Formats: sequence, structure tokens, C-alpha cells
Amino acid sequence: MAPLRIGVILAFFIVYATVRIFMNTWYWVDDYHYLTPLYSPCITESCVPNSSHLGTWFGEFPRVIPFSIITFAVLAGFRGTCYYYRKAGYRSLFFAPAACAVPEPHKKYSGERKFPLVALNLHRYFFYGALLFGLLNVYDGILAFHGKDGGFGIGLGTVIIWVNLVFLWLYTLSCHACRHIVGGRLKNFSKHPLRYRYWTFVSKLNPKHGTFAMTSLFTVILTDAYIMALSAGWFSDLRIFN
Repeated sequence: MAPLRIGVILAFFIVYATVRIFMNTWYWVDDYHYLTPLYSPCITESCVPNSSHLGTWFGEFPRVIPFSIITFAVLAGFRGTCYYYRKAGYRSLFFAPAACAVPEPHKKYSGERKFPLVALNLHRYFFYGALLFGLLNVYDGILAFHGKDGGFGIGLGTVIIWVNLVFLWLYTLSCHACRHIVGGRLKNFSKHPLRYRYWTFVSKLNPKHGTFAMTSLFTVILTDAYIMALSAGWFSDLRIFN
């Protein structure tokens, strides 16, 4: 049942994210400065007013091109090449194989040495992009402490955004590539105490990488769905302060 359950979750997220990025709407709540992570950063002239925190780098996009095409490419590349998602995808979506000690269904297996699977080895480079977008999400989270009168404020949306940030960073920092980058190729840890400290921290997170990977899918969907509902006017944000 595990491969089927994980396959359903992965398929749902893929469909949801694809539909949302092509909607090109309902991603910004101006009253409280909530920006969904699926559209961050919004850097085209097609973005609604005040949602372009980094300015507009591009002109207006045609309706068929998502505003968040760069964000989607980097983050989808990071998750798509992730070692955990590769295992989950092979087992749950392609049944190659469905589990350990189960025969490989394909007659030939060449590993990940040929196109397009060889592109999965770009994971480390997508990791650097994920770090950058993670920092942008933190900036968005800081801006979300915004009251309707322009001062400091906290709402349910602020809490949801920061819960999502926590799990996104747990997923990113527990990555195998992160562990290798901070502590790989060191022959003597005692000569590199800071890197050893980082490596020890990441090593403690690494065993739960799969848990963080799946949990962060749900927090991303929850954050986007909540902001979409507020932006569309379906209901109002529950305010905790101001």
C-alpha cells in the first residue's frame, strides 16, 4: 500500500502545482502582504501591484506563460532530482521496482547514465537554487508580519507561512547534497571544526529527509491554498494581532 499511497500524493501535488502556476491569479493578499511560495518571486510587469518585492525584471508575460516559470523550474528541478523523490517516483509511479527484493519490470536497465535520466545528476546545482529561493521565502515571511493599517500584524496566514518555512528548510538542509557539501571530501574533521559542526547538524536531520520531503509537500499546498482563498475573497484572514 505504501507505493500506492505515496504515488497518489506525488501525483496530486504534481497536478495541483501545475494547475496553480498556470492560473496566474490569486497569489497575493495586499492587505497583509501574503505571497504564495509558488509565485515567489513575482518579477514581471504582469504581477499584481505590490507583489513584486524584488522589482520587475521582465515585461508582461503572455497569458500562457506562468509568472512563476523560473521558480517552478528551479524548485521542481530540486525536488525532481532529489534522491528521496527519485526512489519514491521509481517505486510508486514507474514500479521500477515497487519495493526491495521485487524483480525489475524492465528488460533492460542502464541506470541514470543516459538522457534524460542523466540530468538527475544536476541535483547539487538545483540545491544551490533551492537555497536562494529559501532565503527569498524567508524575506516573504518577514513581510507577512503586516497589519492592515500598515503596521505590525500577525494573522493565521502568517503562522501558516512560517510553519511552511520551517518544513521547507528542514527538507532543504536534510538533503544528501547539503550533507556532502558541508562535510564532504574532508580527510580530517579536527582541522575544520565549523564544517564538522555543520556536517553533524545535517547528519542528524538526514535520516528524516523523506519525512520532511513529504510533509513539506502538504505545507506548500496548504500555504498556497490558504493564500489563494484569501486573494479570491472566499473568506477573511483570522487575525491574531492587528
